[in-house]
Amino acid sequence: MVNSQEFGKRIKKIQEYYQLSASALADALGIQRSTISHILSGRNKPSLDFVLKVVDTYPEVELYWLLNGKGNFPSDSTTPSPVKKITQTPPPPVQESISFQDAPVSSIPKNSKDKVIERIVIFYTDGSFKSFSE
Repeated sequence: MVNSQEFGKRIKKIQEYYQLSASALADALGIQRSTISHILSGRNKPSLDFVLKVVDTYPEVELYWLLNGKGNFPSDSTTPSPVKKITQTPPPPVQESISFQDAPVSSIPKNSKDKVIERIVIFYTDGSFKSFSE
């Protein structure tokens, strides 16, 4: 369990090291200024997202030191950290299991009592899409 008061002191050390105000630190991390204020005062405990943003933004901050106060800050590259930094790897490519036949939308039977298909859009994992309409 993270001690909120001690964690706040470590955040203050980071601010002093980088010569940042609380608002500049919040801006650098892309978080609300009130989040920094609440953590510094000990009112709120840090979220996992907050901790990861600090470690990713400032390479001299070791995760183990930030969470437990043990280790070095700024980190000494010759001292191994007991916690390995997790790097994100891209997910494996998605295999399409559905095959579509190239049939015009107009070949779909229409019944005046039913709803009519106006357009079909297929979205791909690379962010592109293909739209089919009459």
